[in-house]
Amino acid sequence: MDTLKEELKKQLIEHLNLEDKKPSDIADDAPLFGDSGLGLDSIDALELIVLLDKHYHIKLSNPEEGKTVFQSINSMADYINSKK
Repeated sequence: MDTLKEELKKQLIEHLNLEDKKPSDIADDAPLFGDSGLGLDSIDALELIVLLDKHYHIKLSNPEEGKTVFQSINSMADYINSKK
């Protein structure tokens, strides 16, 4: 699971062009959206949906489900593991 979380952090940095971040800067339980976390926005949410599809072949079609899945690195990793 730790390998998956590290992979997700690297993919977030690459896909969302977070050049000023390193994987170690992103806490597993830190919020991805909002002022207290990475500060991602709705455009970034679309990129995360594409990331799930491209790298993990998981299609996320329900926007309400996305709110839960994209809360943190932990929640994304849990969701990916539940779909394997």
